[in-house]
Amino acid sequence: MKRHQFTWTPLLRAGFLLYMLLVCSYSQADWFKDEQAIMGTIIRVELWHTDKGRAKLAINRVMGEMRRIDSMMSPYKTTSMLSQINREAANHPVGINQELFELIEKSLYFSTLTHGAFDITYASVGRFYNYRNRIYPTNSQINKNINKINYKHIYLNQKNHTISYALKGVFIDLGGIAKGYAVDRSIKLLKNMGIQNAIVTAGGDSRIIGDKRGRPWIIGIRDPRKARSVKGMIPLVDSALSTSGDYERYFIKDGEHYHHILNPKTGRSAKQLRSVTVIGPDATTTDALSTSVFVLGPVKGMALINRLPGIEAVLIDQQNKLIYSSGLLARGNQGKK
Repeated sequence: MKRHQFTWTPLLRAGFLLYMLLVCSYSQADWFKDEQAIMGTIIRVELWHTDKGRAKLAINRVMGEMRRIDSMMSPYKTTSMLSQINREAANHPVGINQELFELIEKSLYFSTLTHGAFDITYASVGRFYNYRNRIYPTNSQINKNINKINYKHIYLNQKNHTISYALKGVFIDLGGIAKGYAVDRSIKLLKNMGIQNAIVTAGGDSRIIGDKRGRPWIIGIRDPRKARSVKGMIPLVDSALSTSGDYERYFIKDGEHYHHILNPKTGRSAKQLRSVTVIGPDATTTDALSTSVFVLGPVKGMALINRLPGIEAVLIDQQNKLIYSSGLLARGNQGKK
C-alpha cells in the first residue's frame, strides 16, 4: 500500500503556529487579584488575563483610580475638592471640575427620585457622629442643624460649573454614592484595556464584567447579626450589586444601635431594616438606591424598587427576615416549575 507523504504547506505551517500560540497563551492564563485599603474600605480586584504583566498593570490602574477619586471626594481629607466645597460654598460659589459636578448632579437626581430619602446634605448632622469613638450628637445639636439637611439647599450653576449652599452649616458627604461611582470608573478602565472577565469591589459595592469563565459569580448576602454567616446567595453576570447594612459602621451605647445610614428627616440612624442589597446595571445606581431603600423602609423602599426597570433588591428586616423584589420572586417561582 502506498503511503501518502504529509507536506507542510505555508498555510498549514502558519495555522499550526497560531494554534500553538493560542494553546501556550491560554495555558498561562489565570485569575489575578489584589486588595488594598482605600476610600476607608477594602478595594478588591479580580480579573482573568493571559498576560501576567498586563493583568498587574490593569489592577494597579484600578487602585490608582480609586486613590484619585478618594483624593477628590473624601470629606476627611482637607485638601480634597469636597472639603473645599464644605468650607466655602456657603460664602460664595465654588468652581469644581466637571466630574464632581456631574456626580453631585446625579446625587440630586436620586434625591428627587426618592423624595429626599437620599440626601448628601445628611452630613450637616452626620458630621457630629464619630463611630470609632462612640460619639453621637446631642438632641440640641440635631435640633439646631436638622434644617440644614435638605438637598434643595444645593445650588448648581451649569454654565460656570460652580456649587453654592443656601445656608451656613450645610455640609455634603458623597459616602452613599462615591464608592459605587469609583467601581464604575474602574470597570470602564478595565473594559478599555480589553478585560472581559473581572470583578471590582469597594466595601459593599461590586460590579462584574462578563462571568467567571462560564459560570456566574456567586455573591453572598451577609447575615447582619452573624459576621461569618450568609443569609442568601445571588448569581450574577455583567451586573452590579450594592449592600447597605447597619453593621458596617456602628456602635451600641446604652442599649441604642447607632449606625451610619441616617434618615435625613430625623438626623438619626434609620431603624426599619438591617440590610438592603440592590442589583442593577451599574454600581453608581445600586449604591445610591441601597442607601435610599434602607431609609425608606421595607414598604416604601420595595415599592420604589418594583417601579424601576432592571432593578432588583433583597431586604433584611428587623426580624432578620428576607424580603425579595417582585422580579426575583418571579424568577424563583419559575425555577420551582
